[in-house]
Order: sequence, then structure tokens, then C-alpha cells
Amino acid sequence: MAGVAIGTLYLIPTPLGDGELAWIIPDAVRQRAAKLEHYIVEHPKTARRFLRQAGCVQPLQKISMSILDEHTPDSQLPALLAPLLEGADVGLLSEAGCPAIADPGAALVRLAHQRNLRVVPLVGPSSILLALMASGLNGQCFAFQGYLPIEASKRVKKIAELEKESILRSQTQIFIETPYRNQKLMELLVSMCRPDTRLCIACNLTLPDEHVATRTIGQWKDYSPDLDKKPSIFLLQGDTGLRNP
Repeated sequence: MAGVAIGTLYLIPTPLGDGELAWIIPDAVRQRAAKLEHYIVEHPKTARRFLRQAGCVQPLQKISMSILDEHTPDSQLPALLAPLLEGADVGLLSEAGCPAIADPGAALVRLAHQRNLRVVPLVGPSSILLALMASGLNGQCFAFQGYLPIEASKRVKKIAELEKESILRSQTQIFIETPYRNQKLMELLVSMCRPDTRLCIACNLTLPDEHVATRTIGQWKDYSPDLDKKPSIFLLQGDTGLRNP
């Protein structure tokens, strides 16, 4: 529309779980989130809880919330950007962590760039990067694989491929699992991978009971953490025969 300023799409990280918001989300990010009147969210209930914690200026019932989740068809994405074209700033919230990282928001951000809209990522927790930082594994060359296949034979094949690729490229392989299947994935990794392959498990990041440990597969055989229903990141790096100082 002629004469109307174009709004900005703010990508606003949210906590990875219940915890002290001031420790996890910077004050400037909370202030920006508190002022916005239009949001694109996965679940309005959890989005409202976050905004309440952030000190939302607007009455929550007056904030416009559109839903973007894994079931949203691409045909609905242009309508989600409509407020921006009318001059309103819009916040994109992930259910937990950073929008568009292992999150359905990526397609919306891509469309925003295609429409020449301003996209601003704000600072907040990424479980993937936090886990990599704390792992001691290769932070120069790494790949995020998302979820591994559910079918047993395909999962076994995929793990073997990832370990081989990690050894060939000295690359950290990062992947996640649905929390209630964490324990079985851990057991499979320990039974399949080479004894000298290093595995980091980062559990409940940013929460009071956060736990990060990196061991070889051989060492993990003597230690079995309780991962059941606890959000976790798995990082794997095969031994190339070289030792970092």
C-alpha cells in the first residue's frame, strides 16, 4: 500500500523450559517482545505464558496471534505476513528455543525475504549451539541432522552413516529425539558405535538440572544416565586417529 511503512519480522527466542527468564532471555529482547501487538506462534497458550513473563505491555486478549505449526500449508503463509505489509511489526515465536531452527518458522522467514521484508533475529537460547559449545567436539565442522529415522533398520543404517561421515570429515554430528525415546536411542548408540567414538549428551539445557557429559562409547558402556522424557541433544564424533591438544 503506497505511503505505508513496512513492518519488521522479529524472530524471538523462548526458553527451553521452565526457569528464570532473566537468566535466559536478554532484557532488550524481553522489552521488544512485550511491545508487539502481532504474533505468529505454534501454540497460543504457551506463547501467552511467555509474554506474561516478559512483561507484556498490551492486554494479552488484545494481542493478535496467528498459528504456524508443522501442519500449516505453504498456501497460508502469505496471509501470516499481511500485518507486515500494513506497517505492523510482528513477532515469530518458536515453541522452545530459536525460531526457524528445527522449527516450522523457516518457510515463513524464506517467504519474508522473497517479499523483501526486514527480518531481525534476536538473541536467545539455541539448544543445538549450547550443546555444541559445551561438548568439546569439533565446533569448526558440524552438521545438524534433526530426528533420526524411527524404523529400526533405517535408524541403524543412519547411525552407521553418520559415524562414518564423522570420521571421514572430522565432523560433529548433532541430532535429537523425542524425549520419551531418548533412552532407547542412547542404548542403540552405545551398542552400535566404535568404542573410541565420542558421544556428548546435553540434557535439560538452561534448566536447574542441566547435565552435559562427553565420553567415549566405551566409557558410556559403564554409565547409563536417566534420559527418559528429558529434552536432550546428542552429539557424535568419530575418532580420526588425531588428538586435539
